[in-house]
Amino acid sequence: MPYKSRSELPDNVKNVLPTHAQEIYQKAFNSAWDEYKDKEDRRGDESREEVAHKVAWAAVKHEYQKGDDDKWHPKK
Repeated sequence: MPYKSRSELPDNVKNVLPTHAQEIYQKAFNSAWDEYKDKEDRRGDESREEVAHKVAWAAVKHEYQKGDDDKWHPKK
């Protein structure tokens, strides 16, 4: 279930990430969703959606980090 817009993202993404980080999440999720469509049987117990969410969070964490204020900030 790729996300067509940021407004469709899960609440735990929309409510905590800044706009740019949400865009990264959306793009990474959609890319992983497409990439893993034919690998359904090779991921063990994880669903395609679970894998796509993990990939999306990893992409966000590559460019953003959670600060002491509990908010996400771009890495320097």
